[in-house]
Amino acid sequence: MKKKVVRLVTGLVAFILAFQVYIYMLPITTSEKKCSAILILGCRVKGEVPSAFLMERTRHGAELFKKGYGEYIIVSGGKGSGEDISEAEAMKRILIEEGVPKEKIIEENKSTSTAENLKFSSKIIKEKDFNDVLIVSNEFHLRRASILAKKNNIKASYSGVFVSGYKYLELYGGIREIPAIIKDVLLN
Repeated sequence: MKKKVVRLVTGLVAFILAFQVYIYMLPITTSEKKCSAILILGCRVKGEVPSAFLMERTRHGAELFKKGYGEYIIVSGGKGSGEDISEAEAMKRILIEEGVPKEKIIEENKSTSTAENLKFSSKIIKEKDFNDVLIVSNEFHLRRASILAKKNNIKASYSGVFVSGYKYLELYGGIREIPAIIKDVLLN
């Protein structure tokens, strides 16, 4: 009985490691290309204060907008526990402060996960008849975002941010992506 448990655990660990290698070998092109819209994926808000990751994603999205990489910006993220406003609302406020016209910002404020960010945003993309989007998130997050974008038939290119002042959180985020990819890809 113990040998079976050891084999099962060993097999599971081997599968997870092999899957991790496979995921990190998937090609992801982060070349910024002009698209119909920019899609910024949400991240934690504490009360009404955006996290450093959300702040950097949003500022980067504003910069891309100003450079003409998209005519609109979709901000995607609902309201989770400990959040007094939706992530989309937090991003909208930042974008307006950064000089993006309010009428160019489209809110998706129901999603509570990356899978839902892409699922719910895909409806907006279809409704607005956007051909393609430039997805903005942390670099470690883009691989999963690309998988989920394909799953939702979103034609996308990608632009990642790295928040250098939060290297340990960036590392943790990268490690956290492994089970998240397994959950989103294999279980959904």
